[in-house]
Amino acid sequence: MALTEQTIQDKIEIVGDFKHVQVRTAVVIKRDGTEISRSFSRHVVAPNISADDLANESAEVQAICNVVHTDAIKTAYAEHLANQEV
Repeated sequence: MALTEQTIQDKIEIVGDFKHVQVRTAVVIKRDGTEISRSFSRHVVAPNISADDLANESAEVQAICNVVHTDAIKTAYAEHLANQEV
C-alpha cells in the first residue's frame, strides 16, 4: 500500500476591477494510485505585490500577473488603497 501526496494549483482566476489573481491549491492524497482525499486552500495575489513576493509564486501565476497587473491597474489600485485610508 503506497500513499502519495501531490500539491497542484488547480484553479487560477482573475477577479474584480483591480484584477486580483485568486489561486486555489489542492492537496491530493492517493493510495495505490486511487484518490482518497483532496483538500483546498486559496490565496490572492493583489496588484501591489512586491517583486520578491511575486518571485515566490509559480511560473504560471507570475505570467498571469505580468499580463493583467498593468501599470494602469497598479496605479488605480494604489489610488483605491490611498482613498480607503482617508
